[in-house]
Amino acid sequence: MHWEIRGLEKLSYRERQAVMLKESGHSSEDIAKILNVAPSSVATLLARAKAKGYQIVGIIHDNEFGIATSSMEDE
Repeated sequence: MHWEIRGLEKLSYRERQAVMLKESGHSSEDIAKILNVAPSSVATLLARAKAKGYQIVGIIHDNEFGIATSSMEDE
């Protein structure tokens, strides 16, 4: 499975950084340290990004479920 962030083009550069770090599992405190900003700024960046409507979508391929699409087509 891989993750796709849809609507990323709507976000500012800094909002993208905050979202990517958040979705990678970093805490707000970690993000603040990495971006060298106050924790309140991280909250603002994430709130603005959320308001712009980005979406995290998990893409699961057939072979990850043990489904062979070629064998199903043969039936």
